[in-house]
Parts: sequence; structure tokens; C-alpha cells
Amino acid sequence: MSTRRDRRGHGLRGPLARPRIPAMSTRRDRFDELVLDAAESLERRLDAELGLELAVEDVPPSDPAPWEHGVALGRLFPAERGMPARLVVYRRPVEHRARDEAELAALVTEVVVEQVARMLGRDPEDLL
Repeated sequence: MSTRRDRRGHGLRGPLARPRIPAMSTRRDRFDELVLDAAESLERRLDAELGLELAVEDVPPSDPAPWEHGVALGRLFPAERGMPARLVVYRRPVEHRARDEAELAALVTEVVVEQVARMLGRDPEDLL
């Protein structure tokens, strides 16, 4: 006998996602994956581990750094007191500037490369 009930005549209860179909991922999850992919790709190109903590925040803080003009797309916090450097990518401003998924992936890669280049004291073009 089935333990599922037909509550209020709405039919039998079933799983929320079909077994062969993965549950949906959110835009935030996909953005996080883009940031990780960009960092891993850069590590492979440099053939070295970056030693960075990666973070994604929705929007930049309201106090921009003196060298930032306009809305920041990412920010690098240098290593200090035994803590590794931290690279933050700001999701909403980056998504706002991209028209489609391909452009979004390219922009995320550009932001990550620019910040890592700043950390290494190199030109971003050298890292591409």
C-alpha cells in the first residue's frame, strides 16, 4: 500500500524534480561557478597556485577605493597577518554589463585577470 496520500483531491504527491533531471541551479550559483572557472583557468595558464581566497558579493561597498572610478566590478584585498589575499567579484554590476552568458563569462574572466595582475604587479595582457 502506498504511503502517499491524495490530499484534497489534488493527486498523488511526487518528487519535486524528476530523477533524471538535476535540480535547477540559481543565477548566483552559476556566477560563482564562472568565478571559480576563471581562477582555475588562470592558475593553469600561470602554472602556479594563486593562493587567493575567492568571494562573490552582490554589490560593492559604498566607500570606493581612491583608484576606483565608477562602480567597482571586483576588488583585491592584499594578504596580511598570515591571511591570504582575497579577491572579491561583485555579481550585480558584472551581470548588469553583460548581454548574454558568453559575455558574462568573458567579463568575469577579465575582472579576475585584472585583479590578479594587480596582485602580481604585472600587466593584465601578460596573463591572457
